[in-house]
Amino acid sequence: MADASSVNPQNGFCSKTKVFHSLRSPAPLPPLSQPLSITDYAISFLRSDPAFSPSTTDFLIDSATGHRLSYTDFIRQFQSLSAALVNKFPTLAKNQVALILSPTSIHIPVLYFSLLSIGVTVSPVNPLSTKSELTDLVGLSNPVIAFATSSVASKLPSSFPLGTIIIDSPQFLSMLRNPHSNFSSQLVKQSDTAGILYSSGTTGRIKGVELTHRNFIAITSAAQNNRFMKDGNAPYEHPVSLFPLPLFHVFGFFMLIRAASVGETLVLMERFDFENMLKAVEKYKVTYMPVSPPLVVAMAKSDLVPKYDLSSLLLIGCGGAPLGKEVAKSFSARFPNVDVVQGYGMTETGGGVTGMNGPDECEHHGSAGRLSPNVEAKIVDPETGEALSPMQQGELWLRGPMVMKGYVRNKEASAATLDSEGWLKTGDLCYFDSDGFLYIVDRLKELIKYKAYQVAPAELERYLQAIPEVADAAVIPYPDEDAGEIPMAYIVRRPGSKINEAQIMEIIAKQVSPYKKIRKVAFINTIPKTPAGKILRRELVKHALSRASSKL
Repeated sequence: MADASSVNPQNGFCSKTKVFHSLRSPAPLPPLSQPLSITDYAISFLRSDPAFSPSTTDFLIDSATGHRLSYTDFIRQFQSLSAALVNKFPTLAKNQVALILSPTSIHIPVLYFSLLSIGVTVSPVNPLSTKSELTDLVGLSNPVIAFATSSVASKLPSSFPLGTIIIDSPQFLSMLRNPHSNFSSQLVKQSDTAGILYSSGTTGRIKGVELTHRNFIAITSAAQNNRFMKDGNAPYEHPVSLFPLPLFHVFGFFMLIRAASVGETLVLMERFDFENMLKAVEKYKVTYMPVSPPLVVAMAKSDLVPKYDLSSLLLIGCGGAPLGKEVAKSFSARFPNVDVVQGYGMTETGGGVTGMNGPDECEHHGSAGRLSPNVEAKIVDPETGEALSPMQQGELWLRGPMVMKGYVRNKEASAATLDSEGWLKTGDLCYFDSDGFLYIVDRLKELIKYKAYQVAPAELERYLQAIPEVADAAVIPYPDEDAGEIPMAYIVRRPGSKINEAQIMEIIAKQVSPYKKIRKVAFINTIPKTPAGKILRRELVKHALSRASSKL
């Protein structure tokens, strides 16, 4: 435990323990012994706000149909569904798992809150998953019941003990309208598992991340006590958030809970489409939007943007990868009144654990912000295990009440990721600057080994994305007999661009050290990514190697 005198007030670093502490005010947490579900905790904030009107405030809007659900109707529906499920399935018990296979819809938040309120563990999966992928996920989470839309239910691998409920069926819709006079929240412990969410699987076999009600309570409390302040004043009044991220992803899951706790209006998109996103911002006067860096690039460069009135937009939250300084500047040139908040988080932390508070902090381009309340961090040398000081690069370790319980049915992976003192090893190469701002260099496993040097793909991608004729870019390691690996770039040209391989390599060579040069370029129509916007480098590596072998 660090005493206050040994903690640097400028960056939160303790010289005695080599631990970085949050510079934010601590966020209050209920006693761990107090029975409390994340749903009751989130809704309690609304009930304690005398100015909030649940009957006249929309919680959910379907961007395609315009269908709306007020907070009053939302609460009535999820409580009705909870009562119906308890009556229909008397054996459905706390900590049993419900698998959810569905695209984003206005019914999914109702379903999540309903299941969480009765202590059932929510396990949402990507509706684009194949049958074999779903078989693996079912094996991990062992669900007793499934909820799916009619369009994807046939992909489910087997029958479940309590069956499958079709979300777009008359049966399910009638359960939303049942009187809920007999409804009462179940006695849910904070240590009970709230969700099993799945890590992206971009660096290996997919894992089920077990997150408790306490984890989500901790991260919701931190978000409540660290809301973005415009010019040091109060937070934005009644934000309207457009949600292009899928609800099965950790940030979709958490942002839904956070939005409910602060009385936001959420505009949902069933499937992402760039122009439909612009239309929704204009139509619903969206003020906030969480995005990935490639979407910031598209907003800064796309010729579609000037066709729409986006003047309501005040704030965007960017995560998933570092946002380059040049991209941030080009975005700000087009949107001078929009603040770009960058942050960092993982499935294993239930959401964001760093962020920015206020326009001044947003000026730290390329940073992921400062540690959120109640979070501690270390930067650890991957070779020696030594904890490092500010401005030194190493693996980021995190500790706090939002860190996962572990990987479900995978003790080996849990032990490799969580140490005995509760530190989560993120696998990300990072550093803190002298003001306590976190900078993500890259994934440790994704560094390109060029001769004796390490090259970070994310750094080169930021330079590539700053080129006006480049719509999107990704960098991968390409095998080389002399160097071991060389940096290879995949480029998506902007419409009408004729930029070539030599020009790309020349532009980058002028901006980086010789060992970081792009040494091979290929052009592609789209960069493969996860639903959260992370580049699927393994797919590009396979593509590059298959092209090479076909030329032999």
